[in-house]
Amino acid sequence: MVVELGEVIDGEARFDEVSRMLYRTDASIYEIEPVGLVLPRSAADVSATVRIAAKYGVAVLPRGGGTSLAGQVVGEAVHLDLSKHMNRILEFDREARWVRVEPGVVLDELNEFLKPHGLQFAPDPATSSRANIGGMVGNNSSGSRSILYGKTIDHVLGLKVVLADGVTTELGPMDADQLRRKEAQNDLEGRVYREVSRISSVYRDEIERRFPKVMRRVSGYNLDEFIEPARPFDLTNIVVGSEGTLCVVVEAKLNLEPLPARTAVVACHFQDLIEAMHANRDILETSPSAVELLDKILLDQTKGSIEYARHRSFLVGDPEALLFVEYQGDSEVELLDRMDHLEAMLRERARGYAYVKAIDALEQKKIWDLRKAGLGLLMGMKGDAKPNPGIEDTCVPPEHLAEYVERVRAIAAESGVVAEYYGHASVGVLHIRPILDLKSSDGIRILRTLEDRISDVVLEYGGSMSAEHGDGLARSEWIPKMFGTTIVRAFAEVKGAFDPDGIMNPGKIVDAPPMDGSLRYGDGYRPQEPKTHFSFAADGGMHRAAEMCSGVGECRKKLAGTMCPSYMATLDEQHTTRGRANALRAALSGRLSGEGLTGKGLYEVMDLCLECKACKSECPSNVDMAKLKYEFLAHYHGEHGYPLRSHLFGKIGRFSAVASGLAPVTNWLLGLGPNRWLMDRLFGISRHRRLPRFAGQRFSRWFAGRGLKPSGTRGKVLLFNDTFTEFNEPQIGMAATFILERLGFEVEIAANRVCCGRPLISKGFLAEAKQQARANIEILAPFAREGIPILGLEPSCILCFADDYLDLIDHPDAARVAEQAMMLEDFVVQVIREGTELSFTQRRKQILVHGHCHQKALVGMAATVEVLNLPFGYEAAEINSGCCGMAGSFGYETEHYEISMKVGEQRLFRAIREADEEVEVAAVGTSCRHQIADATGRRARHWAEILVEAL
Repeated sequence: MVVELGEVIDGEARFDEVSRMLYRTDASIYEIEPVGLVLPRSAADVSATVRIAAKYGVAVLPRGGGTSLAGQVVGEAVHLDLSKHMNRILEFDREARWVRVEPGVVLDELNEFLKPHGLQFAPDPATSSRANIGGMVGNNSSGSRSILYGKTIDHVLGLKVVLADGVTTELGPMDADQLRRKEAQNDLEGRVYREVSRISSVYRDEIERRFPKVMRRVSGYNLDEFIEPARPFDLTNIVVGSEGTLCVVVEAKLNLEPLPARTAVVACHFQDLIEAMHANRDILETSPSAVELLDKILLDQTKGSIEYARHRSFLVGDPEALLFVEYQGDSEVELLDRMDHLEAMLRERARGYAYVKAIDALEQKKIWDLRKAGLGLLMGMKGDAKPNPGIEDTCVPPEHLAEYVERVRAIAAESGVVAEYYGHASVGVLHIRPILDLKSSDGIRILRTLEDRISDVVLEYGGSMSAEHGDGLARSEWIPKMFGTTIVRAFAEVKGAFDPDGIMNPGKIVDAPPMDGSLRYGDGYRPQEPKTHFSFAADGGMHRAAEMCSGVGECRKKLAGTMCPSYMATLDEQHTTRGRANALRAALSGRLSGEGLTGKGLYEVMDLCLECKACKSECPSNVDMAKLKYEFLAHYHGEHGYPLRSHLFGKIGRFSAVASGLAPVTNWLLGLGPNRWLMDRLFGISRHRRLPRFAGQRFSRWFAGRGLKPSGTRGKVLLFNDTFTEFNEPQIGMAATFILERLGFEVEIAANRVCCGRPLISKGFLAEAKQQARANIEILAPFAREGIPILGLEPSCILCFADDYLDLIDHPDAARVAEQAMMLEDFVVQVIREGTELSFTQRRKQILVHGHCHQKALVGMAATVEVLNLPFGYEAAEINSGCCGMAGSFGYETEHYEISMKVGEQRLFRAIREADEEVEVAAVGTSCRHQIADATGRRARHWAEILVEAL
């Protein structure tokens, strides 16, 4: 089969162990090893794969972003990953308001394309930054604004699909004559039309009686769409929501909706969850476009998140629950009136205690980003007990939500369990997540008991066990209870009509296994806990640090943020944070060739991690993949040895001290073409790169030799002269010194400083890095004890003190040094805000600012932009860029050169090339500046060099 696939498809066929491991999971609690993986490039590839799989009796499972929460894309099958290559927007008709796309198109990217035309694809699941249109069709996705826009099924105009026999066909509405012609066909397609027509007629009365009368029902097959005689017969309606169990969608024609003219959000605060549910009924009287619930458990998870702690500014007090109420309107005046009316009504009815209004687009985005991060934030809970999906997705009529929640709470309390609640209150949808340890048999037993009992309550209220996240492995078992045996038989007949050999994603919707089988962990899960250099105590061990990844796939976003640079460039699951976490988890649990942290397969997965640290802040679960990679490299190279190149880059501080003493001869030698070719061949340092030049005079020698220094009226500061400032770019240190002295500070530098150890850490020399960390702590501790700020110019260096050292060494002064260590710009902004003024010239300058990954992840870029906007004539704005691609030494390495350039090409290089020549480019990181120079020919400078010119 593998050979045959390789001969007929243009895409990729991967059946190796690592590829199979990467696709064992989705965002659910399940794990099953695939047969193999195919990444098709076209509908023809999909057709050939289905045909060959059918020939060998092997199942086929279509997959997009892998964000499904019920185990829909987990199974023993050939997985068709449609996201990498089949992601084109094919056709767009603005006037008729429709678009035709391939299944791998991401929702946010589609809407970004449509935005200039004033249109949108309206269903808006929380995973919109990585949700594929094909997955949304398969899952019948909806989202926060379904009260206005309904579900995906309401917006699909037509589909192109590959049937189980490999034949490609188009589906859409048809009249009676067209239907008769289709039914007359003597093939699988004809059989499908005949059978769906027959089934919907034979079971009409039972469909009418047993299907839940709530809009947000996505369980089973949509036979209720075929019982209205006046409606055109449209097989798209049975395919939408079928979870890949009937066919494979290869194109979709979608209806588009106008973008709202304006929106506003009110964050209504409540002291009690039940009170919030009662208030939801009141709010619905005001015709909102969305009402979203967040409870205290979720809100508390934001406190420990670098990224989402910044989103808490709108909170008043410590609410038990929030309802985000959105309105759409034509004017700000109209929206303000509606928000005021809502507040007055809720106050009059004694519902809630605070009503924070957001009409500014940025403030609204913060609120919605917090809501969308809900699932990942919850799975970032420390320890083995987590708010697990399972019940997850119930819907009852909104008027019954309050009493429903009370009954669910009582059932959970009987089992000694606390549950978390969030979701779309506007349409009665709650995501209920009991906090359970699914590594234990007790936790698994309680989950089954809760699902069984709560499904009874849902049925009693006429609701649905799945409102948007689908059946999959989690809820298919409950379909007989929810629909009855007659409808289950109808579903089986639908499945049999489309898929007579049962090869299309088996085990979902029809013939389901028990919901507590094939769990990702289970009570037999026994990972190893290796002895580590870094402390993983806060996570409960290295294995739990990897297990923090829940699979929600935030690392697959591409339009914003930095995570994950290599995925943005390759679109390959192997190069996501999720893929690496899954590989580490498999290695630590003995499921990856039993090699633990020394396997070559694991090395290939970890190799393209650029150690940008973006996942530490942007991942809602705060998976720190950079730290995990450092630890992995120490174990891997400890077994296999360190390459010579790693010694050169890791110990760059020592090399620079020698090389700078020989400048300019060193610069001449390193720049010679033959020598660059030789370094490429011998060391793997790309000949396309020019290594940083060494300065003729070290920064510390300039500092010591400049005579009488100002004593300073505001006290002392310590300027940490990192390796690059010391040996390569002393002018940055000079500029920083002038700025600090102009602010009234006496500047000191550390005598006998050593390299921060960042290069050693990045190459896995953790034992040596510990020694340098201890040395620096000893040097800096006296300043820290006196409360003297320790200021840095190179983000990766100074933030090493504030971040890595805390987990790398156990030293009594490490935390004190971390508290005093900060970026120079953060300190300058702080001083300026306290009232100190600087006098600037009146020259005008436009500046584009690119942020260093570590700075963006750990402290943010606001201070850099603010300090560059201090002079009256300076206009600085941050580029919406991700990682530049250089990532320390990564981009200098021969095998990484091309991917390094591709990473930067995503959003950074284009912005710089399009800027006018007189626009200044600022970049805080030295590697960023070199990457910009190599890729665009433009010289980027540190902000201190730019600002000092305006003094």
